[in-house]
This record gives sequence, structure tokens and C-alpha cells, in this order.
Amino acid sequence: QVRLVESGGGLVQAGGFLRLSCAASVPIFSFNDMGWYRQALGKQRELVAAITRDGDTDYAESVKGRFTISRDNAKNTLYLQMNSLKPEDIAVYYCHANSRTGRESWGQGTQVTVSS
Repeated sequence: QVRLVESGGGLVQAGGFLRLSCAASVPIFSFNDMGWYRQALGKQRELVAAITRDGDTDYAESVKGRFTISRDNAKNTLYLQMNSLKPEDIAVYYCHANSRTGRESWGQGTQVTVSS
């Protein structure tokens, strides 16, 4: 069973930065793609950023130019560098992975709070 464990969330002032990490229990090169989702209170979960096995990336319009997704295959870890954070970025951030067979895995989530 795949385990994804997020870390790096916390409280930061508007304009600040955080880096989220997602450590996988299996080699991440085995996944078709990985991504970060977020869910704000009372809202649906939404895709923030994704990265394929080939390294192609995709971002939500609201975070383009501020967030960067990356991965380190040697460490089996996915990252999300979040700069210029805004109060509207407040949410629980989840790591997600799609296996080659289409099986999805989710982390437990990490809270990001931005004070204005």
C-alpha cells in the first residue's frame, strides 16, 4: 500500500513562503503523475499543481508564477514551493499520486494558514 506523508505546512504572513514536502513509501518514478490539491473550508478540493513522469507541469491559474512543483526521485519526495502567499491560499494541502494502473493515493493533508 502506498503511503504519502505531507509536511511543511504552517502559519505564515501574507507575502511569505512555505515549502511543502510529500514523502512516498514507494519510488515516485513508478507513478504516472503526482500533484498537490487543496481544500479550503466549505469549498471543494481543487488541483493546485501537477507533474508527470516526464516532468511536465501544470498549475491552477490562481497560483501560476507563485508556486512551483518539483520532485526528487532519489528521495522519493514531491515538493511544492509556495511564494508570495495570500490569504486566499489558506487550505489543507494534499499530496496525490496516480499509479500506472490508475490507482490513486492521497496523503493526510497539511494545513497552510496565511495571516493578512
